[in-house]
Amino acid sequence: MTTLGIDTKILLLLSGLILLWALALGVWKFRQMMASPTALAHPYVDIAHRAALMYSFATLVLAALAAFSGFPTVVNLVAGLLVTLFFVAAIVSYMVHGIRQDTDNQFENPVHGTEAFMWALIVAEIGGTAVLVVGFVVGQFF
Repeated sequence: MTTLGIDTKILLLLSGLILLWALALGVWKFRQMMASPTALAHPYVDIAHRAALMYSFATLVLAALAAFSGFPTVVNLVAGLLVTLFFVAAIVSYMVHGIRQDTDNQFENPVHGTEAFMWALIVAEIGGTAVLVVGFVVGQFF
């Protein structure tokens, strides 16, 4: 049996925790659907649930890329955690809108800092994932 690196272990753990979070968000969504005359949850409750499900599996991909990366553990861990941090921040922001029920489009009347957050998210998620993909290529093809 191959021993996993700490980078892979942490990302696998985070993937599982985000999946559990997604399942709990599904209960919230279900309760809102059952209580609603339209049988629909608030759009951002639905978005939070779906995003958490997708991000849990995306984090699993990050863990696999880290496991087979040719880069040092610390590089993989920082890249993976940076991406995952923004996954979590996005889910939290969707939950906030779901709790407040203040909008069905967070970009219609954005709060101060939304654009800067989105640019940081774009750079972090694409950049961190690119580091892990390149690390995988280096580790597996060279």
